[in-house]
Amino acid sequence: MLLLLVLLTARLTEAEESVCRPHGTPGSPQLFKDGDILIGGIFSIHNTVSDIKANFSNNPQAVKCKSLDFRELRFAQTMIFAIEEINNSTEILPDVVLGYKIYDSCASSSLAQKAALDLVNGPDASFSNNSTCAKPSFVTAIIAESGSSPTIAIARVVGPLGIPLVSHYATCACLSNRKEFPTFFRTIPSDYFQATALVNLVKHFGWSWVGALRSDNDYGNFGMATFIKMAEEENICIEFSEAFYRTNSREKLLKVVDTIKKSTVKVIVTFMATGDIAIILEELSKQNVSGFQWLGSEAWVTDAELLSKEGYGLLRGTLGFAIKKSVIFGLRNFLVNIHPLEISGNSLIKEFWETAFSCTFMNNTTVSPQRLCTGLENLSNLQNPYTDVSQLRISNNVYKAVYAIAMSLHNMLICKQSLDPAKSHICSDKYNIEPVKLMNFLKTVYYTTKNGDQVYFDVNGDPLPIYEIVNWQINQKGQAEIVTVGYYDASAPNGNIFKMTNISIIWANGQATVPLSVCSDHCLKGTWKAIRKGKPVCCFDCIPCAEGSVSNQTDSTECIQCPLEYWPNMAKDQCNEKIFEFLSYEDVLGIILVLFSLSGASITVAVALIFFQHRHTPIVKANNSELSFLLLLSLTLCFLCSITFIGKPSSWSCMLRHTAFGITFVLCLSCVLGKTIVVLMAFRATVPGTNIMKWFGPFQQRMSVFACTFLQVLICIGWLTVSSPYPDRNMEYSKDKIILECNVGSSVAFYVVLGYIGILSTFCFILAFLARKLPDNFNEAKFITFSMLIFCAVWITFIPAYISSPGKYTVAVEIFAILASSFGLLFCIFAPKCYIVLLKPEKNTKKFMMEKMPQKSL
Repeated sequence: MLLLLVLLTARLTEAEESVCRPHGTPGSPQLFKDGDILIGGIFSIHNTVSDIKANFSNNPQAVKCKSLDFRELRFAQTMIFAIEEINNSTEILPDVVLGYKIYDSCASSSLAQKAALDLVNGPDASFSNNSTCAKPSFVTAIIAESGSSPTIAIARVVGPLGIPLVSHYATCACLSNRKEFPTFFRTIPSDYFQATALVNLVKHFGWSWVGALRSDNDYGNFGMATFIKMAEEENICIEFSEAFYRTNSREKLLKVVDTIKKSTVKVIVTFMATGDIAIILEELSKQNVSGFQWLGSEAWVTDAELLSKEGYGLLRGTLGFAIKKSVIFGLRNFLVNIHPLEISGNSLIKEFWETAFSCTFMNNTTVSPQRLCTGLENLSNLQNPYTDVSQLRISNNVYKAVYAIAMSLHNMLICKQSLDPAKSHICSDKYNIEPVKLMNFLKTVYYTTKNGDQVYFDVNGDPLPIYEIVNWQINQKGQAEIVTVGYYDASAPNGNIFKMTNISIIWANGQATVPLSVCSDHCLKGTWKAIRKGKPVCCFDCIPCAEGSVSNQTDSTECIQCPLEYWPNMAKDQCNEKIFEFLSYEDVLGIILVLFSLSGASITVAVALIFFQHRHTPIVKANNSELSFLLLLSLTLCFLCSITFIGKPSSWSCMLRHTAFGITFVLCLSCVLGKTIVVLMAFRATVPGTNIMKWFGPFQQRMSVFACTFLQVLICIGWLTVSSPYPDRNMEYSKDKIILECNVGSSVAFYVVLGYIGILSTFCFILAFLARKLPDNFNEAKFITFSMLIFCAVWITFIPAYISSPGKYTVAVEIFAILASSFGLLFCIFAPKCYIVLLKPEKNTKKFMMEKMPQKSL
């Protein structure tokens, strides 16, 4: 019996402990209406929390909020308007009355978390001794919050309970993590898309050197981290990245402002809340720091309070992304048709009324010097963020969030009435709404509101990322206004994400041209970027391309080497085909050399005609006229063979020019050698007892010339057989030209040909030098000696001149040597004879030729 009593007592104790007992004092909602189904709401209706000093002896006092935010109150009223609109509709949730329960988080994450717990637990009246922990949550879904940090705090509370949370203004990309926040949805695009949009906007206007400011919270830190990561992938450099929060110290504020002042950027990208950037702008205005092009995030770029502040001059020309604005029919009438006397006991509405009209309902002048509120004030006459419906962006997100929840509830209840038993387990009735099931319907909701906005979510709970590009301008009335200058659609095909309107953009300081914000100017074509040591990739020097290389793009990171047969133009941005250089007939030098060649050949032919006409005279017959005519023929060929060196080298011209040169010169020298030997033999024949001329008569002279020439012909045949000369492209001498020249093929054969000519010329010079003092009135050996001196001098000086001459001048030097030596032979040997034949015919007698002159030393 005692054991039974103990067990019964333990059981009763266990049952007593299972009853839900809330800890602390539950908060009361600021706005409340009962209904069949309740939707919770959490807004930052006040933006500051009063400091409370805890004495650690009593329970802390209730937190008091201050600084009423008219904009946030409009968001809350928009939620109520949407719920009332649905309650009055016969198309959505017929026979169902939606209620609401709206809390004020005072822009505090801890208070937002407490409000979420209050929404989950239900009102304090519901906590009776009969309430158990098995009771379902009081609200079916929650709409919250205007900041990412408080939204994250709320999501961590309601997520494990399966309660859907739809945010109208929390943009942190971290909230798209379905594993961490499985019940989170939002009607505003993620900061991931906004960061992408900001990067694309910076890239679109050619800015590569920017500064970055962010709020020191989840919204700013996550958003800016995404922006910086994407910017680096697009070679956009960040000079500075500073974080600031409204509660930071003044030292921190001055540090941020000092960083901005010292920077070299012209564009500053911001991921900040209005309360944070307003403090920075105020300090910048005090220090007269201006001239920056601001790029704003949606959190502040459409805030009417910033637009109306005196510091607008700092923000003139601001560009930013905003949520697409819309029109909510009937909202303004709803907002202004409230009266504090009609809502008994609602301290929030009374506070709003007193703040909006700067009056008080307290009839105590000692407490407040303000005038008394009469209750007859007209909200329609007010111009403040609460009554301003010209830029309904976030309010429209609240509106869509309510409709998303309502349509999901509608689909859930319609599903219950379906006759399909397979779907009955996912359906509910209005008295037994399970939030987990509602979340599944939210995932697939698709609805178009009255104003044409589509409501649906992707797999991460995000909406379609579409932004307006807004610009801060001054209108014709001199008032600051936000103007839509374009649209950004992340879902559009590549290249069409930006769609600009016809409205011109006003830039920083009211300028009409796009500001330039680069660390280094663009590198033009013909140069390449060399990153400065220790600097970001956007800071570089432009280095001209090296010789033989080009860059055909701006901001090229390297130069491309031109192909072997190409060379850069002057700008070094294009490879042009190299110029082919050779001594042509069109060149002035080529024409001069051809004229000299033809002149030499003509003079030689003329001398031959003179000799032929006077072939029977003693001076022509002397020293074998046959050799003279053969020498004149060989000289004519020498003059003409020089022409083969002019023109574009070909296989035939290369073989012809070298072999013709070698053979004709040997023929010429053979004739000169024969004439020299004849002179020597003729004088030796005058010695008594000698009959030497019979060994070197006309036949022997012809054979000697033939033998010497034939040997050179054999050498040339061997040369052409083994390795003949061929046209070649010399690319080593000049970098921007291709020298077309004849390669000798076999160097050995070429030097053998030249060496053979050198041997004959040396032998001729020696014999002529020995015969120079022989007594004769007309000693031809003297003239041959002079001709050989000229010949050898020309070809000795030819060697260094040939080596040092560039390009086509190498061939010109070779032609000059041929012509000079040929003219030397022609004039030294035949000019004296022509002089006697034409001008001194009286000396052209055998008697004069036979007279001996006294010997003279040279």
